[in-house]
This record gives sequence, C-alpha cells and structure tokens, in this order.
Amino acid sequence: MLVLGIETSCDETAVALVRDGREVLCSLISSQVDLHAPFGGVVPELASRQHLEALPLLLEEALRVTSLRWADIDAVAGTYGPGLASSLLIGFSSAKALAFRLGKPLCAVNHMEAHIYSMFLNPECPLPSTLGPVLVLVVSGGHTNLVRMPGPGHYQGVGHTLDDAAGEAFDKGAKLMGLGYPGGPLIDRTAQGHAVGPIPFPRSRGKAGDGAYTFSFSGLKTFLRYYLRDHPLSGSAMELGMLAASYQEAIVDALVSGCDAMLLPGESLAAVGGVSLNRTLRSRLKALADQRAIRLHLSAPAYCADNAAMVAGLAGTGQGIWGDAAFALDVDPSLEVPG
Repeated sequence: MLVLGIETSCDETAVALVRDGREVLCSLISSQVDLHAPFGGVVPELASRQHLEALPLLLEEALRVTSLRWADIDAVAGTYGPGLASSLLIGFSSAKALAFRLGKPLCAVNHMEAHIYSMFLNPECPLPSTLGPVLVLVVSGGHTNLVRMPGPGHYQGVGHTLDDAAGEAFDKGAKLMGLGYPGGPLIDRTAQGHAVGPIPFPRSRGKAGDGAYTFSFSGLKTFLRYYLRDHPLSGSAMELGMLAASYQEAIVDALVSGCDAMLLPGESLAAVGGVSLNRTLRSRLKALADQRAIRLHLSAPAYCADNAAMVAGLAGTGQGIWGDAAFALDVDPSLEVPG
C-alpha cells in the first residue's frame, strides 16, 4: 500500500510517500527554524501561514521526485494531534481534502504514536511483529514520556514529565546561555569536546510509584538562571562548553535514570523524537543497553525530528483511525501519548 503522509503539528511542513509501512520513497521537509529563531521559539500564527505556503509545493515535489501520479496513491494520512491547533488544522484539513478529492481512504494519525513508529523506518530495527516487548523513551520539544509497548499498536504510558519537557529544557537553557534557537542541537554542538564541570546541577531522579515514573526539569532551568546571575559568562569558549556539557549531562542523567528504573526483564529499549538525536543521550542509552545485555532501537537521524514518513509508515501498517471516523475527527492539540 502506497501512503501519502502529511505532518504539520508544529513548525515543520512535511510530506512523504511510503510503501507498505517501511519503504520510504521520499520524505520532504520545509523547516521554519530561521523564521522563528529571532523570537526564541515557535510563533503559532507565523507557523500556520508558512504551512499554507509550503504544503502545496511539497505535495507537487513529492510526486515529481518519485515520478508518481495522484492515481498511484492508495491512502492519505495526516497528523491530527497533539500540537499547535492552527498548524494541525492546515495539514489535517489538507489530508481530508486530498483523500476526498482522490476518492482514497483517510487515516488520522496520533503524532506521538507516529514518533514511536519511526524506529521501524530504521532498517536495523526488526519488523514490528518480531520486535517483542520494548520500553520506549519519547523525547521531543513538547513531550517526555516513557511508553511500554508489549506489541505493535499496544501502549501503556509508564512515565511523564511534571513540568517542562526535555526539549523545552534544552531550548530554555540555550537561550539563557545566549546560544539561540533551537536549543537542543546548539547545546549538543557547544558541549562536544568539553568535560562536565563541577557545577552542581540538580538531577531529576523521579519517582517510580503506582507503576509510573515522573520527570521534572523546571528546577534545572531555574538553577541555571541563578547560576548565570551569580557567575556571568566571561566569553571564554571553554567556559561555555563546560557549562553546556554540564547542563546537558543533567538532562541526560534524568532520562537515562528513568529508563533504567522502568525497564522490565525481557524488554528491549528504544528512543524516539527530536531529542533522541542528542549524541550524549544516544551514547548513554547504548551503555545502559550494553549493561543490561539488551537491544537498543533508535530512529534513524532523518526520522527523529518531525517528519511525514513516520505518519505514512504508521498508516501503512493499518494503524491509526480510518475511514468515516477519520473524516469526522477534529484536530486535537492536547491529544495524549497512546496508553
């Protein structure tokens, strides 16, 4: 089945064509980073306007680069939540209109479930039917969750953040350090080659009570603000690198500790979402997996951040909400992670 996927949940306009859930024929993304960078974060009205301009161009480009026709598409999939309401509306309305015009089935996709599915777009990851039980760390700009997946399409939420998501902690930390936006890649880059310093950043160890693990990152951000007030940066690249490495290590410590606390015997480990691109996080998760003698499944770098291949891929397995039920749905900005 050839699925056209559309993703506009935040500030990336994305279109993809995926066959049978795993064969990515094309994955196109129009980034808005430069548009929002002067504001230090995403401006919803600007994002939705840019989606309106970029989406028609990406749709035509997807057909051009694959030499396919509209008639070749078997189904249309669109993200309906969670995300920014105005951004979601552009993409999901377009998916509805295309499916109706082409006379093809429509699939409504949960953005976070699509992130979980993104690991299967990595050729090194086993097929969903052979993966076995896995604990998934979902880390993105707006979400930090632990999700137990006993089998394909079955989820149990077993961890969440009480305040900021890890991605927000990176963005806010980078802003305080004067690095700019988006914070995750900038802190990762600035920290490379620098040792973690003696700064006593608080570690969010969480609590594993009632079957759920809780993260918290607001105290870390507050500590950084007061630290910089009392210890202004001198302009030294070494000093900034040490600070970035120390701050990053505190975030990564919290995420890895959560995975370590919630892993069950017989489970493998996975990490998905934009923050899973972080090199220190990947290294620490690999060390944890090696220590536990289990497999680690990571999304390919191209599919960590928001993309439409994960949307089309998930739909290609038959998951998501289909048909009349999908057409009847409105966008849901506060949609939860499955489970």
